[in-house]
Amino acid sequence: MSIIEVKNLSYTYNPGTPYEKKALNGINLSVQKGDFFGIVGANGSGKTTLVQQFNGLLTPGEGQVLVGGKDTMDEQYARTLWKKVGMVFQYPEQQLFESTVFEDVSYGPRNLGLDKQEIEKRVIEALRLVGLEPDEVAAQPPICLSGGLRRRVAIAGVLAIRPEILVLDEPAAGLDPAGRDMILQLLQRLQQEYGVTVIMISHSIRDIINLTGRMAVLDGGSLVAAGTPKEILSRKDFRELPDILLPDYLQLMYDLAARGQKVNTGVVTLAEAEREIRRLLE
Repeated sequence: MSIIEVKNLSYTYNPGTPYEKKALNGINLSVQKGDFFGIVGANGSGKTTLVQQFNGLLTPGEGQVLVGGKDTMDEQYARTLWKKVGMVFQYPEQQLFESTVFEDVSYGPRNLGLDKQEIEKRVIEALRLVGLEPDEVAAQPPICLSGGLRRRVAIAGVLAIRPEILVLDEPAAGLDPAGRDMILQLLQRLQQEYGVTVIMISHSIRDIINLTGRMAVLDGGSLVAAGTPKEILSRKDFRELPDILLPDYLQLMYDLAARGQKVNTGVVTLAEAEREIRRLLE
């Protein structure tokens, strides 16, 4: 069942002015309920503009966006989308503004009109979900935490609202390897154990193909491809897109095939590539 449907979506910034810029051009795609869905593309390809349509931050210039079967152009429905679609922007820690971690994470639940007991329950659950112990961090000012911890606090603030859909723009950007792995594992857990629909923008093709069940590729505001990672990686036109940097192990597979080696270029993960290399060497 589709939880998000995008139909012939186009969007132009500053229409009718000297600064007019078309950001999206005739996009059609769907995201299934409970999916882990990835969106990749170069800077300026329209990724962020697209996902901002999902929670009503932007509305279609042309076409239609349905979330939960309802049109985001419905003003009354659009005002409630923040409860259904949680948005984590790139470098979300820069958006922390309250005096303590507890106050920041509780901001969303407070705006839902929940009672004090339910607010506290949600804050504790959200902090623990992102690997933070409430007793240790709740009373601390966010500014005193490391960048990686602030990233987790910002994500906890969105999770405390309990959205059905979680949209993240480069959630691992700027983190050290340990912090990056923790965030990506958290997203997998949210999707697999809690049934949250996760939509992730990333420049990292490796992250997208290893984490997501389906993905979309944008280039110059147009949808180049949508499907499973295996389906998309098999397309030569995708591999030849400018600014698409494939993981080394995938590039090795394609280079070997180009040199006449009989290798399976349909591999997706590093483990699959390793097995293929071992087979070739036997």
